[in-house]
Parts: sequence; structure tokens; C-alpha cells
Amino acid sequence: MATRLSFTHSQEKDDVSSVGTEVGVEDMKNTTDVTLRPVDHGTHAWLFLCASFLIEGLALGFPGAYGVFQSHYSTHKPFAGASGLPVVETCAMGIMYLGMPITMGVQRLCPRLTLWAPAAGILTMSLSLVLASLAKTVPHLIATQGILFAIGSSLAYCPCVAYLNEWFDKRKGMAYGIMWAGTGLSGSVLPFLLEYMLQGFGFRTTLRIWAAVFIAITMPVVYFVKPRLPPSQQQQQQQPFYLRFTLSPTFMLHQLANIAQALGFFLPSIYLPTYASAVVGAKGPASAATILVLNLASTAGCPTMGWLSDRFHVTTCLCIATVGASMSTFLLWGFTTNLPMLLVYCGFYGLFAGSYTSAWTGLMRQVTTDADLSSSIYRREAVDPVMVVAVLAAGRGVGSVLSGPLSQALTEPMAWKGEALAAYGSGYGPLIVFTGVTAALSGIVLPSRYMGWIR
Repeated sequence: MATRLSFTHSQEKDDVSSVGTEVGVEDMKNTTDVTLRPVDHGTHAWLFLCASFLIEGLALGFPGAYGVFQSHYSTHKPFAGASGLPVVETCAMGIMYLGMPITMGVQRLCPRLTLWAPAAGILTMSLSLVLASLAKTVPHLIATQGILFAIGSSLAYCPCVAYLNEWFDKRKGMAYGIMWAGTGLSGSVLPFLLEYMLQGFGFRTTLRIWAAVFIAITMPVVYFVKPRLPPSQQQQQQQPFYLRFTLSPTFMLHQLANIAQALGFFLPSIYLPTYASAVVGAKGPASAATILVLNLASTAGCPTMGWLSDRFHVTTCLCIATVGASMSTFLLWGFTTNLPMLLVYCGFYGLFAGSYTSAWTGLMRQVTTDADLSSSIYRREAVDPVMVVAVLAAGRGVGSVLSGPLSQALTEPMAWKGEALAAYGSGYGPLIVFTGVTAALSGIVLPSRYMGWIR
């Protein structure tokens, strides 16, 4: 593992430019014996991206497939009929997202220790699954498969987000999009694998198998999750807890739009299989195909939106995601009463709503380079770019945590059933409207920009 600290390569030349990957003349004088690897291209950059894609897919994709576990737990001993099972996923996803600014900030302050964080995170996630396999009560599941897994995923995932900012510059948006597509791809495969394994082996054996799978798949690629800049240089440049950029009107409005989008974003992935079964009449694999199509579309949408964010203003990219997600929800899901059209909706929603976060790099670039945006509120040169993503992720965590109880309140009364047209009268009407409205509200940044309220 000592070779992880090597930053030299005799035949590669550096290509340094723009925010986040910039190395000044004075810094280069201080590191005369270090030749930095190239930005945006080269074997090491792409190997890093592949490793990050894999870690992202498991760290976020596995808790994203918790619905399969919840269905199994609720009908099998020792958890059958127990309350509180949804809290496991809320902890696994919410803590990771909400704690990201703290985890990221501490790791940025301790760059040498962060070199070991991915391996420590993977081992923690595996340990959490082993301990969860011993659970006999719901609080035990919450503590292990929920909280402990979230700690491990945060340790492993944050370095991927931080180091990617060093490895890519002109292709930064596309690179983040490719990494974030890992969740979509794993979300297309994991539910089917987990369903098969839970039925065949039970939850205890399934969790132990996946604990081993985590180590077997991700440990070999941990070597490639390393920074482009030497740790000593990282420590000189960073002020991770300088968060005054969050006080700028532009960022605050983007954060509100981000929270609004997150409030509704997770609902279709939770309820589409149930809707397909109860309303459309799809059973078994046919109902599960809704999630498969949604996640596959998200896998394609993330790098595409990232590519667009490298070329267009962030509000333009968010407008594309917003219009596509809201219009498809109101027009396709709202008037769908058959499986083929429902699958078409899943494709559109996954493509547009699933790619929303890939536009974050545009806001990262704006916060750290736009002199008019910073003005007297903050010093843009003091902002650590990856902390912009970390704070946005925390906002997404707020939406993730709140969406659970909101969805329950929207679906339990079965309002409008038999009183409205098509899917709006299926009992899921309020849920459909809420999903569409929150998607539409997330596009408030575009008119705000043209009115001059934000940059």
C-alpha cells in the first residue's frame, strides 16, 4: 500500500488549468521533484474514474435497493409485522448525505489519513452487513445496516468525490456524471439479485455473502482511488470549512431548488413497483421492470447531463432536467393505465430526474470562479470546490429524510380514488402531483436568473 503515495511518472506531462486542479508557480517551486499526472486524460485518470464508479455503485446502490430487504423483513421472522423497518434506509442514505460536509471537511484537513479512508470504509460496510446478519430486532438493523453502513459508505465515497476534482477539469462534469451513473447501474441489477438470494438463502446468508462481495469487488481497485496532488500540497491549498459561499443568494436558491427536487425524486422508485402491481396489474418481474428501466435511464442520463454542464450554464442544464421530469410525471404517469406506457414514463423520469445532480459541477464552477457572484459575501479563492458538492449533498439528504413520512401521508388515505381521471384517480393521485410539483419547483433557478435575482 506504500505505493499509493507515489505521484511521479517520468513520461507523462502535466496539463494544468482552471479551478480545483490549478497548481500555481509557487506551489510548483515547492514540489520540484514531483511530476503531476495529466488532467482529463491518461491511464491513471480513467482507472481512478472506473474505481470510483464501482465504489459509488455499491456504497449508494446497495442501500438504494433496501426496498427488497424491507419487503422480505416485513414478511419473515424475526421482523414480520415489526414497525420501524423504513428507518433503516433513511439512516443508511440520510446520514451519508447529511454528514457529507463534515466527513469531507475532516478528510480534506487530513489528506494523508484520507488515503486510507476508502479501504477503511469498505471494511466498515462489510462489517455492518455481517453484524446485520446477526440481528434479531429492528433497532439492531438500524444500528448496523443503517447507521454503521452509512459511516462506512461516507468514508469510502467522499475521497472519490474529492479526488475526481483533481483528476478532471475540462471534462469534470462528464466525469462526475459517469461516477454518479454507478448508482443507476447497480440499481438496475441489485434488486433482482437480492430478491433471488433472499428467497433462496434467507437474509442472514445473503448479508454475509454481500459482505464478502464488497471486499472482493472493491478492495482490488482501492489502489486507484488516490489523489493527483501530493497530500502536502493539498493541505496548503484547502480551507474546507470556509462555507460563506452558502450565504450568497445564488447558492441559497440553488440549494432550495435542490431540496425541493429531492423531496419528490425518491418517491417513484419506492412506489412504482407497487403502483404497477396494484393499478396496472403487473406481477413479479413485470412490476420490478419499472425500477430496472428507471435506473438504466438514469445511468445514461448522468454522464449526458455532466457533458452538458461542461458546455452550458448550470441553470440551462437544470431547466432541461426539471422540464423533462415534471412534464413526464404529469402527462405520462398521470395518464398511464397500462404497463408499456408506465415503462416509457420510467425511462423519461430516470433520464431527466436521475441526471439532476450531474449539473452540480456547473454550480461548483460558478461559485469558485464568478467574481460577481462572490463580491463582498465570500472570497472565491478560499472556497474548496468539493465542499460545494458536499453541501448540496446535505441538502439532498434533507429531502431524502423528509420524503419518507411525506409519501406515507400522501398514499395512506388513497385520496381521489375513483374521483379523478386515469392514474390521478387510482389512489396515487396526490403522490403523482407531489412528485411533479417538486420537480417543477426545482426549476425556479431559471426564471430567477432571467429576472436578475441570481447569477
